[in-house]
Amino acid sequence: MIEPVSIMAMTSVSALGADRQQVWKSYLNRKPLIESRDFGKFSAYVSSIDNELWAEINALRDIKNYRELDPSVLLAIFVSRKAISQSGWNSEDIGINIGSSRGSTHLFEKYHREFLESKQELASTLSSPTTTLGNLSSWVGHDLQSKGPTISHSIACSTALHGILNGIAWLNSGMSRYFLSGGSEASNTPFTVAQLKALRIYAEQDGEFPCRTLDPTKRSNSMVLGEAAAVFCLEKGRNAGALAFIEGVGYATEPLTHNISISADAKCFQRSMHMALEGTDPGEIDAIVTHAPGTLKGDSSELLAIQKVFRDHQPALTSNKWIIGHTLGASGAMSLEMAVLMMNRQKFIDIPFVEGQTAPKALNKVLVNAVGFGGNAVSLIVTRKESS
Repeated sequence: MIEPVSIMAMTSVSALGADRQQVWKSYLNRKPLIESRDFGKFSAYVSSIDNELWAEINALRDIKNYRELDPSVLLAIFVSRKAISQSGWNSEDIGINIGSSRGSTHLFEKYHREFLESKQELASTLSSPTTTLGNLSSWVGHDLQSKGPTISHSIACSTALHGILNGIAWLNSGMSRYFLSGGSEASNTPFTVAQLKALRIYAEQDGEFPCRTLDPTKRSNSMVLGEAAAVFCLEKGRNAGALAFIEGVGYATEPLTHNISISADAKCFQRSMHMALEGTDPGEIDAIVTHAPGTLKGDSSELLAIQKVFRDHQPALTSNKWIIGHTLGASGAMSLEMAVLMMNRQKFIDIPFVEGQTAPKALNKVLVNAVGFGGNAVSLIVTRKESS
């Protein structure tokens, strides 16, 4: 990194809630927000946004031209409005990079189903423009009346943190003064859940904890899907009023050996963490918000990578996936928000079935990991404001 970047505001919406105080309260409750849901021909565990919140989000459809937008786009608009209102920004020069692993999942499935059912195999007029990935940032830019760059991308489950990297690059280049970055995922649909179940990585076991992230005793995969969106308002430098600072960034990609490729010791994570730690003593890292999806290979490979990087100075490990499931392209943003919340409140949120680790006495520097299919890893070091 050329210069640290300030997080001036952040907003999320998920099963945890949409208000920062409610989100933190949900973390303190330490109860999984995961339930079994009927998808017609099968049922599966998912984490869902509250119906009352969805009603508030869907009220955006009352605006002309917003009626045919996918829920993932509505989520992005919803959190972006709130973040900008908190930021104090009064400029139109706002860059936007909000990505998604799956994009307009609901509409894509709806339009494809209608196409198959049509005798003439006709597609809906708006099927193409409303299902392009660019909808996310383009509609947020339209809604905010921004004149900055609008970028949407998909790099699987590391999408949101790649969006943060992109925002940092624009800010450090001097090409943008303000940047809004994050991820949005509204993927609790039959076909999406069925795809993940087909990989045999989905949670099947009953019990209090369907997703058993980092549980060393689990004998089967326990990934659970969740829906969420989270964005961050970023500015270059150490600015007054910042919630936290991003001081280190790292990224790496492994050569593909399989469609969901990642090595046994997650070499991509080793490289991304080493890169993020450049100039920082590993012993200064107080905690790591892991990617750890709850799968046997995903969890174990990241743990091995952490052990190789930190050796005798392994920080306390945590995750939010056992609470809200895996929110795919938004998951990295949800992890970053968790890191900032823990630092600002100086309280570590542990995982109930991870034993043998001591909660850190202070949370001044936290590392956040994310990785997607194909071994696309990102690591960020976020620093508490008071520690600077």
